[in-house]
Amino acid sequence: MIRELTADCVHCGFCLPTCPTFVLWREEMDSPRGRIHLMDARLDGAVTLNDTVTAHFDRCLGCMACVSSCPSGVRYDRLIEATRAAVEDEYARPLGEAFLRGLLFRVLPHRRRARYALRLAAQMRSLPLPPRLRPMVDVAPPWREDGWTPERTAPVGEPRGTVGLLTGCVQSAAFPDVNRATARVLAAEGFEVLAPPQGCCGALSVHAGRLEEGKAFARRLMAAFGDVDTVVVDAAGCGSHLKELGWLLEDGEAAAFARKVHDVGELLAEVTPRARRHPLPLSVALQDPCHLRHAQGLPVAFGPALAHIPELEFVEPAEQELCCGSAGIYNVVQPQAARRLGERKAANVLATGAQAYASANPGCLVQISAALRRAKQPLPALHPIELLDASIRGVSAGKLRTTARR
Repeated sequence: MIRELTADCVHCGFCLPTCPTFVLWREEMDSPRGRIHLMDARLDGAVTLNDTVTAHFDRCLGCMACVSSCPSGVRYDRLIEATRAAVEDEYARPLGEAFLRGLLFRVLPHRRRARYALRLAAQMRSLPLPPRLRPMVDVAPPWREDGWTPERTAPVGEPRGTVGLLTGCVQSAAFPDVNRATARVLAAEGFEVLAPPQGCCGALSVHAGRLEEGKAFARRLMAAFGDVDTVVVDAAGCGSHLKELGWLLEDGEAAAFARKVHDVGELLAEVTPRARRHPLPLSVALQDPCHLRHAQGLPVAFGPALAHIPELEFVEPAEQELCCGSAGIYNVVQPQAARRLGERKAANVLATGAQAYASANPGCLVQISAALRRAKQPLPALHPIELLDASIRGVSAGKLRTTARR
């Protein structure tokens, strides 16, 4: 399968200016084209998955900017996931690195453990820690948001349909209020919202090469939603992963489920607004998550929905195509590169002069907020759905800014 996909690459170099690691280092082997050369060389037996080769694959963020810039339609997303699975199967990681990755996957996909870890991280920030563990504590958000999403939120007015809401693992742990805002907005627009008990979708695992683990998570999630015709996602990384389940699981049931998945911004752009929007005089920098802009092919997905909010001004920061450095567990296992990318993204957000910034992915909100705090210029950090929720509920711009996470 890898050989068939690498054959589509004509080595034109259109991917280079959009690849974050090539932009940072100008190293061919840290570009999509260079990594495809390494994939072919491995299949030919010219190289093995040694420390050097594996490092080039590990440095890839999996942001998929190369996918949206490629004129030949190379499925680099599938290539890097398959290659990372080979790395996990064949490469013996150093003990400290293996321990860190194992720890992350014993915590992050499990929302109760992740919540506890967030509380613990706040207490550990001032303690001396091993260098390998320090990034995990530094990147943990300082805010605490509690509560769960109701299993059913009734529609307002005439029912428009029923949707299932993916509540996620990291999203539930760090941003449960985003899930509740999503449920309220959809209900206000006439949808019955079901949020059944559920677990991780498997995106984090698949992104890191733990394919079998990711597949198991995905199958359990599919079972949780039963006969729901539409599954709405408010975390870009989860949405792009679920839309690829037909390829990942290789069966018709998974492909049918994947067709039911919609990003919440994507869904709202397709329906006529029903709920009244109150004015929200606020300027917001709308940062596009890579897994909306590139992986799902939905640039500025929330633009149409936000355009209905009176007095709201949203602007796009420069270099929208470049990743912020979050990328699943990347900002923990590749902290130096992630930090540089986060600070670059934060500088572009600040350059807009906006009063707040918004992003439709939990990792982006965590990563950019951390960079803004380091720059001593923290901004209110919002998911775009929270702007819609505030407008529908009549929350003032001042209150929204005051109560928002930073």
